[in-house]
Amino acid sequence: MLIAVVSDTHMDGYSMKKVLKKIKSADMLIHLGDNVSDAKWFEKNFGNRVVYVRGNCDYSPSEPAEIIEEICGKRIFITHGHHYGVKYGIEELQSKAEAENANIALYGHTHRSAVDYIRGIWYINPGSAAMARDASESFAMIEIKDGKVNPWLVVV
Repeated sequence: MLIAVVSDTHMDGYSMKKVLKKIKSADMLIHLGDNVSDAKWFEKNFGNRVVYVRGNCDYSPSEPAEIIEEICGKRIFITHGHHYGVKYGIEELQSKAEAENANIALYGHTHRSAVDYIRGIWYINPGSAAMARDASESFAMIEIKDGKVNPWLVVV
């Protein structure tokens, strides 16, 4: 299973089209919010399953703020991250991920990419595909194969 993870696209159509070209081989896409309308654009244009949550710039209470997905035997906790103070560290997110028995925790919000493995859980922030606050605009890919998780970052 190959999963593309994108966040904080902020209605930047140019960046979204660049991401779309690079994720053709992915089996699914997870959008971590900011903006839900962008996730819906990916639903129309990607061709495979799209899962998404709302972020702090999304004002549609009908969309979930966080979800758990079970994929290839791995529990994935999916959130934008603003409810867990991720701009100041991932301690609150770690507590939630551990309480949920997650194998992977996906979050955005910071516009800074990160891949960490802490106490048996992968914490993956794809950065921002449109407005990075670190080296460059990015998204993440996660391969789950034979029970192993292999995440990496991709520059847009």
